[in-house]
Amino acid sequence: MPSFDRPNDPDIPASPWITRFAPLVRTGGRILDVAAGHGRHARHFLGQGYNVTAIDIDVSGMSDLSDQIGLTLLEVDLEVGEWPFPVSTFDGIVVTNYLHRPHFPHLIGSLAACGVLMFETFGQGNEKLGRPKNPNFLLEPGELLRAFGNDLYVVAYEHGSEQGPRPAVRQRLCATKRIDAAALN
Repeated sequence: MPSFDRPNDPDIPASPWITRFAPLVRTGGRILDVAAGHGRHARHFLGQGYNVTAIDIDVSGMSDLSDQIGLTLLEVDLEVGEWPFPVSTFDGIVVTNYLHRPHFPHLIGSLAACGVLMFETFGQGNEKLGRPKNPNFLLEPGELLRAFGNDLYVVAYEHGSEQGPRPAVRQRLCATKRIDAAALN
């Protein structure tokens, strides 16, 4: 049975949180899909004309995309070794269903000017509902705000429970290096 965080169906749609804030990313810009899994967000952004770098410990779930123009697939264990990207590289960074706190500064640094970070993963309380249960993989209330709020402009933040696609506690953040709030309208 596929897991919630690594579904094996490439047709699962992109997260509504990600699609909601995707229009903030510069048209045709560079996207980093961190822990891309089977590529549901990489597929979404490719379909919108973006250049996408999808990175994961196992990229075999995106093998059908290997010839796609505008896609770079990187099979890398992100929790071992150095962060593989230079500063100011990406116009948008997507992180869903993945948490490795040492990457927080790298995510900020890898955003280009006016870049958009779209982050969505599990929060404390999820251990009562299903996987993940390990507190190392569950965000504390307000943790994304504390991690990114001093360096990025927070566009939106949520932390709460949901019933679909299965009961879970989630924390979500969209933030940008853009300082002018009027530019977000």
